[in-house]
Amino acid sequence: MRKIFVLVLFVVALFAKSDFQAMSTQELLAMMGYVAPSAQKDLAYELQMREPKMSVQEKKTYEENLKKIKNSKQ
Repeated sequence: MRKIFVLVLFVVALFAKSDFQAMSTQELLAMMGYVAPSAQKDLAYELQMREPKMSVQEKKTYEENLKKIKNSKQ
């Protein structure tokens, strides 16, 4: 189910300009690593702005996703 959700978000991100401010934190976390290179900077900025208000679980997911992205680049 989660894979389908991520796939749908990925397709939407490819075909439409993403307005990250209008998305929920959970949606943004699910998109990490799947957005177009041109949108990565905007996504990272939006997540950094939301980080102080994230729940414990959201912060954990955010940090795990950051590690996965960092490890995949190596």
